[in-house]
Amino acid sequence: MTDSTSPPPGLPPHSRGEERKPTHVVAGVIVDARGRVLLARRTEGSELAGLWEFPGGKVEPGETPEAALARELDEELGIEVDVGAPVMVVPHLTPRRRLRLDVRRIQAWRGTPKGYEGQALAWVQPDKLARYDMPAPDLPVVAALLQPDHCLVTPPPGGDDGEWLASLEAALARGVRRVQFRMPGIDRARRHHLLSNAALSCDAAGVQLLVNGDAGLACEFGLGLHLPAAQLRKQRQRPVPADALLSASCHDADELRLAQALGCDFAIVGPVHPTPTHPDHGGIGWARFEALREQASLPIYAIGGLGPDDIAEARSHGAQGIAAIRGLWGR
Repeated sequence: MTDSTSPPPGLPPHSRGEERKPTHVVAGVIVDARGRVLLARRTEGSELAGLWEFPGGKVEPGETPEAALARELDEELGIEVDVGAPVMVVPHLTPRRRLRLDVRRIQAWRGTPKGYEGQALAWVQPDKLARYDMPAPDLPVVAALLQPDHCLVTPPPGGDDGEWLASLEAALARGVRRVQFRMPGIDRARRHHLLSNAALSCDAAGVQLLVNGDAGLACEFGLGLHLPAAQLRKQRQRPVPADALLSASCHDADELRLAQALGCDFAIVGPVHPTPTHPDHGGIGWARFEALREQASLPIYAIGGLGPDDIAEARSHGAQGIAAIRGLWGR
């Protein structure tokens, strides 16, 4: 049993900063009438000078996050704001400190934003946000604003391929926009047939489709690839073109670092809770998930006993959202 003061197993020595109390930082997503998002550039002489970020600042002792964000945006931008719904909370570990970046939508504001602390401002179309150099904790926020908050992992079919394809169509109709095609134990000819039909359905619905564990099949169909952890550990270079999605299953900090170094677009981490698929695994829990989230800046889906009702909680622990089989299939 791990001592309660020790860092979770699998984390590097410097992450003993886990014991330090995190600095609570709040930031706002401000969107104008044209759909542009406001970014502020960190000033010369400040930490991470020159990088762009969502405007905000530290929560002072005794302040609520909402009050702190309203105060910071008044001081920095000269605007009065109505703080809206949470976007996500990003736990992040640096060599110097631990952070919790608490990001909220700004429901309304009064005044004209100006850089009252000498910072440059930029109104950016959402699809251009990735072009701006940002601190690591801000990167998952960009993904949360732009990418799906749930990812369906398909179950293998029973005896009726038509029924399986109908269930996929129903999932797409319910709003699934990212699908991992996973077919354990299914022969290649049948997988090829199912993937052909799934690719047509996903393409018609504008849904991203990735193939689990078969780079040849993914390249043949021009689709994304998902790497199981065992395959991820063997990769030395990106196995699909740069314009194809690449994701990986990760269970520890080493695997997350490998996924990030390989250029994965997102990762899937878990199981968070026990599942019938992994009956011998008790689940890592949200605290362990957060400890892993601190180690990387790429989007991370939580998986394991989760469904659409868990997306808000997942985001409060730094997840992009949830990935699921049963939780998203056949509902």
